[in-house]
Amino acid sequence: MAFPQMKGKHKGKALFLPQDFINHALETGKHIASIPKNIIICYSKSLASKIAKSKSAKPIIFFGRKNNLFRIKNNIAILVGFGIGAPAIAAYVEELITLGAKNFINIGTAGTLQDLQAGDFVVCDRAIRDEGLSHHYFKSGKYCYASKKLTTKLEKAMKTLNIKYRKGTTWTIDAPYRETIEEVRQYKKEGVLTVEMEASAVFSVAKYRGANAAALFVISDRLSKSKWTPEFHKIAKSKLKLLNIAIKTLSG
Repeated sequence: MAFPQMKGKHKGKALFLPQDFINHALETGKHIASIPKNIIICYSKSLASKIAKSKSAKPIIFFGRKNNLFRIKNNIAILVGFGIGAPAIAAYVEELITLGAKNFINIGTAGTLQDLQAGDFVVCDRAIRDEGLSHHYFKSGKYCYASKKLTTKLEKAMKTLNIKYRKGTTWTIDAPYRETIEEVRQYKKEGVLTVEMEASAVFSVAKYRGANAAALFVISDRLSKSKWTPEFHKIAKSKLKLLNIAIKTLSG
């Protein structure tokens, strides 16, 4: 049976929208502050902790909460502490776009299927849609794409900062413990650089709602020759660079 279960559902009208949820939150006493147009999406708990403790990061009240969204510049905020995976981030992107956000840079760790090393950077220009969420927004297909304009700005910032990177395709999957040997071999053959859990969802929601999204990863583990090699302990400095690159991109 095809997915989603109802054929052509991406063309259908949603029963309720992010604005309906926002209206409900406001009616029940939740405060929502003004939202910057530029958002950095951060999955790292260690980075989130540093940001929360930083004197330059100001909490933005978001649905009554003070620990998910921080203003780090007048027109830039960073989203943290929301979990992992496509559904978790998609809901936030939907709500933030409705509240005025226009540009999103997704920063995070990724496994590599190629000859990359821990700490290397990858700019993602397209994602294999091996998660469920994107198929509710667009007709089923293999890829979804990052914003060309925002990706170009991201690359320009990295070149200005003299940071080397590779550019290419990621494989977005919902099931990290079901990345099969056959899939890894096939995608490696196709030249896919990375595997992670959110990029295709972020790209899809942003495009559907008329916003822009780009993605930048740091390599944290390797999947090759039927073996997984974790190297998360080697990338602390590189994760901090992710944040600095994103800020540089959105400040331009």
